[in-house]
Amino acid sequence: MKLESEKEVMDAIQLLGWKEISTYRQQKNGTIIYELPILKYGSKIQVGSFQSGYVRRMNGCYTPYQLNKCENYDHFYKAYDGEWKDGEYIQKWTGKYNKHVCRRRIIIPGEVARLRHLVLYCLKNYYINQANMIENGNYITKWKHEYEMKNGSIDKVRELQKKVMKQEKIIKEFLEEIDRISEEKDNMEQERYAAKGALDNLSVIVNNERYKII
Repeated sequence: MKLESEKEVMDAIQLLGWKEISTYRQQKNGTIIYELPILKYGSKIQVGSFQSGYVRRMNGCYTPYQLNKCENYDHFYKAYDGEWKDGEYIQKWTGKYNKHVCRRRIIIPGEVARLRHLVLYCLKNYYINQANMIENGNYITKWKHEYEMKNGSIDKVRELQKKVMKQEKIIKEFLEEIDRISEEKDNMEQERYAAKGALDNLSVIVNNERYKII
């Protein structure tokens, strides 16, 4: 999908069912906010284009996060050597620089270019990867579609899952019953040994002499 002209971009936005929800203040600032017909975490996904050159996902996180592509750039900073002198750590520049590779977002100039980027990004990450979340239900996940094409209905999977869960419940109850019987048996053994020990220690005193009862 090329979406080279403004008309093609706007037609794609209309086709995808986007709804503009920009406030009057946002419009004055050159900001455009769209609401997608896709639910995630209980609310519809919102994306925005900003005059500053950024595009953002507006909800689903604590703060809006950027959807611009990234690029590497080199950052140089001075290298220092240091030594302790009279209880004070003194740094001195070595005359060299260290290089650190950083990442930054690529600014997108032009509103049409930003909207184009948003459309392509949302198509890939929301309409395809999260197709089962589309509100009107016209889309289904790839794995579900492939299974139904091969097996006829996803209900077979659900039926099998219920049978497995039922069997697991029966096995769990059976094991719990075995543990209960084993615990009762152990208690009975302990009581028997305790009674036997008490009998073994029985004795009587005759003429100030203790005699053990056998």
